[in-house]
Amino acid sequence: MSRTALGMPGLRPGSGNLFAEEKFPSAARRELGNSQLRRNLKHATSTIRTKRLNVTGELPDWEELREAGSALKTSVMARLPELLEAFEANVTARGGTVHWARDASEANHIIHDLVKAEGVNEVVKVKSMATQEIGMNEYLEEHGIAAYETDLAELIVQLDHDKPSHILVPAIHKNRTEVRDIFLKDMPGVDPDLTDEPRCLAMAARAHLRAKFLTAKVAISGANFGIADSGTLSVVESEGNGRMCLTLPETLITVMGIEKLLPTFSDLEVFLQLLPRSSTGERMNPYTSLWTGVTEGDGPSTFHVILLDNGRTNALADEMGRSALHCIRCSACINVCPVYERTGGHAYGSTYPGPIGAILSPLMTGVEAEENGSLPYASSLCGACYDACPVKINIPDILVHLRGKDVDAHRGGLPSQMDVGLKAASWALSDGRRLGAVEKLLPLGRAAAGKDKKIKKLPGIAAGWTQSRDIPAPPSRSFRDWWAKEHKES
Repeated sequence: MSRTALGMPGLRPGSGNLFAEEKFPSAARRELGNSQLRRNLKHATSTIRTKRLNVTGELPDWEELREAGSALKTSVMARLPELLEAFEANVTARGGTVHWARDASEANHIIHDLVKAEGVNEVVKVKSMATQEIGMNEYLEEHGIAAYETDLAELIVQLDHDKPSHILVPAIHKNRTEVRDIFLKDMPGVDPDLTDEPRCLAMAARAHLRAKFLTAKVAISGANFGIADSGTLSVVESEGNGRMCLTLPETLITVMGIEKLLPTFSDLEVFLQLLPRSSTGERMNPYTSLWTGVTEGDGPSTFHVILLDNGRTNALADEMGRSALHCIRCSACINVCPVYERTGGHAYGSTYPGPIGAILSPLMTGVEAEENGSLPYASSLCGACYDACPVKINIPDILVHLRGKDVDAHRGGLPSQMDVGLKAASWALSDGRRLGAVEKLLPLGRAAAGKDKKIKKLPGIAAGWTQSRDIPAPPSRSFRDWWAKEHKES
């Protein structure tokens, strides 16, 4: 049995598609210029939010379910080494093979070798965040193996040579007319008279994928949950493509993050109520697939599980941030986030967008990674994500924690404008007399105001504030002066 050390600082940071290509502020500024994107996002997220609120409001014990989910995940993180070893033993006992991957490179090498051993050059895929995270499709393509997405939204993104922008709805940034155009341009054999009616689009995708399902010898999936005491895995989905991939091919390869474990089968009771309501706004998922090892004459005859670390032990080592690993990938936080609704998922750069991505990616790669250092600032700290999270991840607190780590990582050398400004503020605000002296200087700021009594441009670091808002000119006298005069006269 493999031995693995978990939660130890200094292990390999996450790699693959966890890094932003540019800092969030510049990426967000570009995405904000896409008015069609903003319309698409507003319509989609508001629809999902409404559905979620309706179905969660039906349950009188919804908050108790959230507490139970949080407690179970906390227990898993505390016992992760022993649960992983139990899971490995049970998968192996039931005919499966377990592989351990420390990072994206190791995972991709393992997958490539397993596929080549089957003598094929194409595979079908169930929607999987883990395989997106490691850049599996790109890696296999470089080595002559085609990976076909079978989830409708993932297929749309793949055909358009685009990137997913949402955990649950990867093509949320596309409307149905755009989807129709993609199918006409890039889907082989599509009817040239295809309309943008949803049913017609779905039927076109179905016809395209059916041949892949019936001929594929190897399928690759992710996993929503892994059950430690039985070696069972579970995938929940809405289209049936997962069921096809999990049952028809001869070989199944599952890539699962090490944090996806649950101790016992009965623990699924909690999460199969939390997940569908929080993700798609449904009472239950249309398809919930569970499989345990290999059964002769039933499903794949060869089964492999790749347990993926890729920075998760680094996140686990962060006492404040480790609860980010509780995430069940429901996207509830994304759908309520005002920042995401305006910028979309591509602005975050990483596979994981939105509030959860703003904490998970830096935790897995290290906040000192230049590409991800700006992600913890991609939030107004309004707290809507915490209220929506089905496992009660306190995302705002972790964002503040990571901002502190980012500041600490850049200490040293000459002080920045921010450092000087904060030191000056601390000096003035820590003593009433000093604050009073500073207030006497505020009326001088009126000289910077225009005729409309607004300051529209400030220098240095303060310029970021006036780029998007005006500042009222300061009053002619401070409140202290007014108070002193009023009470002196009385």
